[in-house]
Amino acid sequence: MKIIHTSVIIILISLFTGCKNDAKTADTTTQTGEKQITNRAEYIEVEPNVRLHVTDLGTGQPVVLIHGYPLSDAMWEYQYHALLKENYRVIGITLRGFGQSDKPYGKYNYDQFAADIKVVLDQLDIQDATLGGFSMGGAIALHYVAKYNSAHVSKLGLFSAAAPCHTKKPDYPYPFFTKEDITNWVAFNNSDRPALLAAVGEKFTLTPTSLSPGIGAWLYGIEMQSSPYAMEQALIALRDEDLRGDLPKIKIPTLILHAKNDQIVAYALAEQMNKAIPGSQLVPFEKSGHASFVEEKDKFNQELIKFLKQ
Repeated sequence: MKIIHTSVIIILISLFTGCKNDAKTADTTTQTGEKQITNRAEYIEVEPNVRLHVTDLGTGQPVVLIHGYPLSDAMWEYQYHALLKENYRVIGITLRGFGQSDKPYGKYNYDQFAADIKVVLDQLDIQDATLGGFSMGGAIALHYVAKYNSAHVSKLGLFSAAAPCHTKKPDYPYPFFTKEDITNWVAFNNSDRPALLAAVGEKFTLTPTSLSPGIGAWLYGIEMQSSPYAMEQALIALRDEDLRGDLPKIKIPTLILHAKNDQIVAYALAEQMNKAIPGSQLVPFEKSGHASFVEEKDKFNQELIKFLKQ
């Protein structure tokens, strides 16, 4: 009798434990859907002692976003929401020196930024992504596609892109600023960084009231996370880089979003890139300045999603 009783107890315990495990699995399935999602790394090491902050959300076709100067991947908050709703996987990469990424001493030029992006996409094993970049991030995205022959990437987005040149040259009059103007910005950065951000901020939007005070403060807070050294070096890259030789190398579908009244990156640059990149699409924005991604975020998101679905 004792043996039977013990066996019954063991069977009951096994059944009870099995029921608990089944319930736990069911709860996991209910919360995450049919396919369990593993945790993704928030930081990716691109070289020894240099980690980049990465926001990696959703599943589906990947969209990789590169921020502008001197922001971080946090600037894409209102694009993350829209893309997730459309079932895309969205990956925001913060460049070295900015936001929550590491801020080492060293190079901060377009080659270095592009190399870092390549390591991230290699490690994440991304395929057939749309790579989009804003302002300086647009120039870096353009350079990445040209330098690495569209590795991991099947579409390109250039959003208010500071490309192919951000400063006037004897044979290229389209940018707003001269080399001396940006050199003065470098000096301003090294003497009164908040004042530099305020001066650039005055040109960032179409009007002083285009953004709410809360959104303006949020963007300023992101900017102040940047390394002063990285800001200096990236300004020098903005001043000196010339990507005109990259334009003929762009062979993938390209979307150009740019405001006609952008006071930081001239609309004429978007027109020049549209002419130089075969088959590219240029969509003008009428009710924003440089910050179309928040000033006209609904139109921005709609145009991006329309491009992704083509």
